[in-house]
Amino acid sequence: MTRPRTFGGWRDGWDWVILRFIMTDPRYAKLANLLVNYSTALKKGERVLLDVIDVPDEFTLELIRSVRAAGAIPLVETRHTRVGREQLLGITEAQAGLMRDLEMFRMKKMQAYIALRGAGNMNENSDVPGDRMKLYTKITRPVQDYRVNKTRWCVLRWPTPSMAQAAGMSTEAFENLYFEVCTMDYARMGRAMAPLEKLMAQTDQVHLKGPGTDLTFSIRGIGAKMCKGDRNIPDGEVFSCPTKTSVNGVIQFNTPTLYSGTKFENVRLELQDGKIIQATANHTKRLNEILDTDPGARYIGEFSLGFNPYIMNPMCDILFDEKIAGSLHFTPGQAYADCGNGNQSAIHWDMVLIQRQEWGGGEVWFDGQLIRKDGLFLPKALRGLNPEHLK
Repeated sequence: MTRPRTFGGWRDGWDWVILRFIMTDPRYAKLANLLVNYSTALKKGERVLLDVIDVPDEFTLELIRSVRAAGAIPLVETRHTRVGREQLLGITEAQAGLMRDLEMFRMKKMQAYIALRGAGNMNENSDVPGDRMKLYTKITRPVQDYRVNKTRWCVLRWPTPSMAQAAGMSTEAFENLYFEVCTMDYARMGRAMAPLEKLMAQTDQVHLKGPGTDLTFSIRGIGAKMCKGDRNIPDGEVFSCPTKTSVNGVIQFNTPTLYSGTKFENVRLELQDGKIIQATANHTKRLNEILDTDPGARYIGEFSLGFNPYIMNPMCDILFDEKIAGSLHFTPGQAYADCGNGNQSAIHWDMVLIQRQEWGGGEVWFDGQLIRKDGLFLPKALRGLNPEHLK
């Protein structure tokens, strides 16, 4: 019988593995504290649903502890993407309706909602039939609408090798970027974006220009809202919404977008009187299937400018990509109750256009004034949102 080696041998290797699972990354506590005390600002006695999908238990524990330290009451839902896919493959109207009713009952008991969504495979749902996904999305949409409009909520991804691969980065480098972005000084960013929120709320006509893009619309009377880490993490955008029938022209997106498990590239939308009348991409048929989910899916529910200085390139994850410095996103489907045009849809699909010079450049005009050129804000009051001032 070979005696186990205690130095440099297999026992030390297993001891390291065990130690790794026992120890908690100190960045976990910092992120949990941000989500509880800043993003959702939980108060004593409030109830919060912690919805975690493929997230390490170590972080879930830190999140529970932070909630309790704030005097709030945590309710935890732990899910897995592969299990969710299996349910979607055979989802029926009766099952989706039951899930909606149960989740709505629970959501109405909550004052806040924090969701962390991981995925070992970002394309896990790519083979779920379109009609099953459409059925589930339409029937359960009221739960999301209630959560968005009636609770204080924050949604973020969890870093995985799949995300790192999509970003073209090593797992370690992406993890470091993730925590740098997600725990930045969002209060400081909030102060810098206040002038843009004010300007957008006063704007009527918007004109977007760039390679393959010439689009006009009105945001008059819609208002604007800044996102400073109190809804999504990472954050860094100010959004409004076109009046429903005002959009005319064409927009060519230059970043990939993942929706319902399918990766779309080179999406081009042509709009007339607010409606998408032509849509093409690498998966044109699938794109149009999604846009035909319901009548509202072919109208626009959001227009936003992104400026997070730590997010420079797309990684096919919308919570990151829509905040890319020098970007904008334009959204077919559901409008928010705040700063919305009343459009209703089961779809809300943020599509991203990067306008920095190395991505082809582009311009954003408000009421005939050039506000941003090649991704950089020009008016003095808005220059604080350029990357060199936010880092």
